[in-house]
Amino acid sequence: MKKMIIAATLLAAAGPAAALEARGYELGVIVGEPTGVSGKMELADGTALDAAAAWSFSGKDKLSLHADKLWYRRDVFKVKTGRMPLYYGVGARLKLEDKSKVGIRMPIGAQYYVPDSRLTFFGELAPILDLAPDTDLEFSAAIGFRVVFQ
Repeated sequence: MKKMIIAATLLAAAGPAAALEARGYELGVIVGEPTGVSGKMELADGTALDAAAAWSFSGKDKLSLHADKLWYRRDVFKVKTGRMPLYYGVGARLKLEDKSKVGIRMPIGAQYYVPDSRLTFFGELAPILDLAPDTDLEFSAAIGFRVVFQ
């Protein structure tokens, strides 16, 4: 049952297949809990998909994988140069350890696009509701940067 809930959440988050046309890609590093490689794909409908493969250093060392569907609010932060949208989303997290965990992520963050540059910086906080093997609430916090590829 829990696996069906996770699959339904991911399908709902992905949205219609027509919206999955990519407008741009980003690849970089995420530092915090966890630390690793981060990627993002901007979609034609103004949303994005992001993912990370990272190493968690809390407690036992473990591999953490996540993917999220992101929505943007571009009118929250006013900056003199560049742009800095607020984003929020929903996705899934898999933490591989002795008793691997599967959960739903709900990230919220901000991303700054450096003007006249391909660099972007971000910071986020993500509550995670673990569904298997036990129900638990965790938090993830990270900062990072990515290079934008069009």
